Amino acid sequence: MASSNGNRSVEAADVLTIFGITGDLAKKMTFRALYKLEERGRLDCPIVGVAIDEWSVDQLREHAREAIAATVEDPDEDVFGRLAARFSYVQGDYADPETFERVAAAMGEAQRPVFYLEIPPSLFSTVVKGLGDAGLTGNAHVVIEKPFGHDLESARALNAILCEVLDERQILRIDHYLGKEPVMDIAYLRFANSVLEPVWNKEHVSHVQMTIAEDFGVDDRGRFYDAVGAMRDVIQNHALQVLALVAMGPPTGNHHDSIRDKKLELFKATRTADPKRYVRGQYEGFLDVKDVAPDSTTETFAAVELAIDNWRWSGVPFFIRAGKNLPVKSSEVTVVFKRPPKLGVGPNKQPDPNRMTVRIEPTPGARMRLFAKQAGEEAYEPADLEVLFEKVPGAEPEPYERLLGDAIAGRHQLFTRQDTVEETWRIVQPLLDEPGPVHPYAPGTWGPPQAENLTRGICQWSDPWLP
Repeated sequence: MASSNGNRSVEAADVLTIFGITGDLAKKMTFRALYKLEERGRLDCPIVGVAIDEWSVDQLREHAREAIAATVEDPDEDVFGRLAARFSYVQGDYADPETFERVAAAMGEAQRPVFYLEIPPSLFSTVVKGLGDAGLTGNAHVVIEKPFGHDLESARALNAILCEVLDERQILRIDHYLGKEPVMDIAYLRFANSVLEPVWNKEHVSHVQMTIAEDFGVDDRGRFYDAVGAMRDVIQNHALQVLALVAMGPPTGNHHDSIRDKKLELFKATRTADPKRYVRGQYEGFLDVKDVAPDSTTETFAAVELAIDNWRWSGVPFFIRAGKNLPVKSSEVTVVFKRPPKLGVGPNKQPDPNRMTVRIEPTPGARMRLFAKQAGEEAYEPADLEVLFEKVPGAEPEPYERLLGDAIAGRHQLFTRQDTVEETWRIVQPLLDEPGPVHPYAPGTWGPPQAENLTRGICQWSDPWLP
């Protein structure tokens, strides 16, 4: 099967091999994604599961059934039967060369494998080397999960390990945020509507705000989160990828990788972050979470101002905040336009500025805030233009479904390139080197008061646009 990847055709994978198929990620996400692909008729290759657990293929199928029953509403038995028939299972230690011989045997005559590494990054080198030594990587693609390092140096070191066996075109780095339909909608909203492009620049835009808020805490992920924090977990990857879609230049239709090229161009123009324009917070009670160090200074809230040095955005501040235990669960980005002058209509004051908000969750959509005359009064009132992106609930592919489907089909646009990974780490590296103090905040508030100082004199943080 051939798949279009921009201006070129690539052949789809003829086998999907998943290392770590008995793990938590597969249980929560992967089996559901595979079921959805099967349901939509977009899965047509065998699936080889690999793990250290001494399971039979029947045990794997039963595990998949339980995982799908827990994550899919009213699963169809016929769909599951077709999916289950694709499974085979290889048990073995990733450090044992015989494991990869058994993997090769399970793959049969397949020539275009996709290897999905649902394993800790510390095992990437072992598995990739094992695949290479077994002669399985010639036409392969290898999918890896973030984190792609924990800073610029480690990101480069990880890539050097992978590139001992693979080249860049073979490595597919998953950031599930890029698989969200509302995130993909940003590019369509910007570039399919010519009315926006003339005003999408420093001449008309005052500032840009982004909020990625969760209304819950770390819960049972204390060990993971204490080693990562909000900057590494959300801003360096998810937030900066959204920023790129909001701020990048128009992609060209004459090159298959134009969108990723334009993202890289944008990141190269983004100034290295200033630790003086960075605020960290930690919600009260975080230190009581299981597996969190009692003296931890890990941030559960981060807010930062970024600047882009190019003709389109020079002088326009970009404010990003992300955190846990905030008042609501909401992800959105708002472009705030410059305030109009005093007018000869309405009250003797300037109208508030127009703003375009793209909401990623909940209820994805876009809103343009305009102003009209208030009925019976010489006053302004909002006259919002709103559009909701989701037309039929459940019809849009979910992030892992989209990304796994793209990996199998040979479409690379939604995967992160190494040059982009390095640029995003370069942008935030000073904040990791000089993180500054961590300020306490009460759960259910918008982070520490110091975050308000970040925008002082320019704007105030906007309240999220909620359904």
